[in-house]
Amino acid sequence: MTTPQSENTEYTVEFVDGPLEGQTDSRVLLHGKHDARISMVAAVDSMESLFWYDEVDSREVQGKLHVRYAFDSSDSDPIESNDEPD
Repeated sequence: MTTPQSENTEYTVEFVDGPLEGQTDSRVLLHGKHDARISMVAAVDSMESLFWYDEVDSREVQGKLHVRYAFDSSDSDPIESNDEPD
């Protein structure tokens, strides 16, 4: 059973740049609002790294909130490879 408050509790995240560029994710609205800043953990060269993203803009797409986020390299783990060139 759904109630009006339980509908539209999720929003779509789009990463516009950085290591997660072009990927999307689903997040839950907290108190009816989306996060202005989010973090994601992803593997780079088989090592987990923490990446921070800041809101760029938001819009409604087919009745669902869609928020675009830009990479914050200054607060994120480095993404350079530790591999030595051959």
